[in-house]
Amino acid sequence: MKIVISDKASEWYKNELLLNEGDYVRFFARYGGCSTVQQGFSLGISNEKPVNSGVSTEKDGIRYYIEEKDLWYFDDNDLLADFNDAAQEPEYHYTEKQA
Repeated sequence: MKIVISDKASEWYKNELLLNEGDYVRFFARYGGCSTVQQGFSLGISNEKPVNSGVSTEKDGIRYYIEEKDLWYFDDNDLLADFNDAAQEPEYHYTEKQA
């Protein structure tokens, strides 16, 4: 799987989480909420260093990652973090992994 961060989403993360070059953003499975990939769970984010990164990408000097223990949540789908202009916040899309 892979993580894709849009330019606008990257700017939002940097501004809202007060990120600097070299910082980290973790995507993780959290209990509760609503998701198109796992019923009863939703996507959480935090600003912390990886322990056992399963997949990662870098955008604008920030490392975005998912821990190995949370990969199950994505059900082998790629994660696209895009930006919703109307809501003024990121929105997440899960797409089948590209070959």
